[in-house]
Amino acid sequence: MSWYRRSKLGFETISRYFTSKTNGPNATFQNRASVINHKNQLSKFPSYTNYLARVPRPVNSVNRSLGFGAFGSCYRHYRATPLRQPKRFKWWPLSNKHKAVLAVMLVGSGFGLTMYLGEIETIPYTKRKHIVLLSQHGEKRIGESEFKKMQDKTYKGKILPAKHPDNVRVLKISENIIQGLKRGLKKEQVSTNLNNMLVEKDELIQDDMRVDQSRKKGKDKEETSVNAHLLGLKWEVMVVNDDLVNAFCLPGGKIVVFTGLLEHFRTDEEIATIIGHEVGHVVARHVAEKVAKALWITVIQLALFQFMKIYAVNSMSDLLLKKPFSRRMELEADYIGLLLMASAGYDPQVAPKVFEKLGEVAGEIALQNYRSTHPSGKKRSASLSKASVMQEALDIYREAKAGREVDGFFL
Repeated sequence: MSWYRRSKLGFETISRYFTSKTNGPNATFQNRASVINHKNQLSKFPSYTNYLARVPRPVNSVNRSLGFGAFGSCYRHYRATPLRQPKRFKWWPLSNKHKAVLAVMLVGSGFGLTMYLGEIETIPYTKRKHIVLLSQHGEKRIGESEFKKMQDKTYKGKILPAKHPDNVRVLKISENIIQGLKRGLKKEQVSTNLNNMLVEKDELIQDDMRVDQSRKKGKDKEETSVNAHLLGLKWEVMVVNDDLVNAFCLPGGKIVVFTGLLEHFRTDEEIATIIGHEVGHVVARHVAEKVAKALWITVIQLALFQFMKIYAVNSMSDLLLKKPFSRRMELEADYIGLLLMASAGYDPQVAPKVFEKLGEVAGEIALQNYRSTHPSGKKRSASLSKASVMQEALDIYREAKAGREVDGFFL
């Protein structure tokens, strides 16, 4: 049968060869596996088949078969293999009931983790309670390491020398603010000592056994002072020669001021307003509070991902959670900073004008009070201009100018 197959193959080859000569180059060759034109372009192939298509050589091609092209090499073989799509990971389908249960579990675990690892503290003066996850030692280490990095890398070569007039001026204003802060801490320390003296007098009446038990019990239940994170800080000031209109204070008492700020705010009262605000962030431990809030926001986002798209959840959390929290912290730092500058002997009536000017210099955007991390300058000015707030600051300022110590003004 082999001679029969070879004869049939040769006959079909010769017939197709002469057919292509007769029909011309525009002729196409039909085949049950595909439709291929004279340019050897594949126009149709089922994606689920695997065929061996035999296609005649084009007329204008060069015959390199040494005379045997009509029988031996006039076919081109193409093997069409279907493309394998990569397997994609598919989430196990959850019903609405299961999604609700998962969301409750995420929120509950976040709340439990925060309460277990966090600590409830009271912010000086405002008496607002907040949860912090960072320890006081850890917060100081973060500020110190970041300050060291700025000195060695970020602002290397831009730091003003110690005897530069701008550096001396900022250092003196910062020193006055810190002294005002320390005067505000005295009342709590004195009252604590007085309480200890009264307790000792009462204990003298009791027998030795009850005295020992009372002291042990009091030591176990001893509460950390709200100002413990401010005690023993090593305050440092760094002035950077840069056009940036900004200043900040890192945890641990590291104050950084840019010369661009000094070009727009030239009086000592204006500079004291900015530095007092930045120190207010450290007094309220806003960095540690942001860490706890970031954990909560992440847990809420994971819960909402079960019902909404990622883009919608991120936008909502940014507008409704992150930025409102940040604006409230800024207003709180304004309030504390106002009292600090008054205790340092600087006129607090200058502060509202400073924040209005700061908003103009920074170039506030539309809907600043909703789309930004900082309130508008007008809102900050109005908050400090309230009669009760300004009157409290003026009382502290008059006592400081009269030479009387202002003990515990924000406690």
